[in-house]
Amino acid sequence: MCGLSTPLRGSATPRPGLSGSMAKQTDPAAALEDFVELWQRLRLETATPGTFIVVEGERDRRSVGRLGLHGTIFVLHGGRTLSGSAQTLTNRARRVIVLTDWDTEGGHLAHRLAEFLEPEPLVFDLETRRRLAHVLRGELVHVEGLYGWARRLAEKQGESIESRLGPLESADGTTG
Repeated sequence: MCGLSTPLRGSATPRPGLSGSMAKQTDPAAALEDFVELWQRLRLETATPGTFIVVEGERDRRSVGRLGLHGTIFVLHGGRTLSGSAQTLTNRARRVIVLTDWDTEGGHLAHRLAEFLEPEPLVFDLETRRRLAHVLRGELVHVEGLYGWARRLAEKQGESIESRLGPLESADGTTG
């Protein structure tokens, strides 16, 4: 049976002068803060052995790797069918965190993968993808642009993404 992951805690504190979700839609500092909090938690969770981060392609893998994700990054478009990818994940993963693009095709891929993995004894996480979409506020559709988006947002605040996230070196646990 496919388990649900523990939801990542988002920043629910209203920003001064703005109310609730409206703050996240208009305040770049709040978006950066929310991203950093979410990404740091994700980095910790992906360091657990048996955790696989699923992305669509090689450029997506490079982008999340540049942001310091540990764990195994599994590329869906690696010459296998989706059912073949699901079988590989079933055999090797204990937890699967899906980070497909935030477009129609990425959503379909995520949900089709969920259908394959639903009966399996692993934790399947679509919540992180959903929370990232919320933090991104519609500004980004493709995972391959995540590093650039985070870097630009940090620079607008007079910082570097490295200073906000800490060392970004990633163990290259590429699979796929």
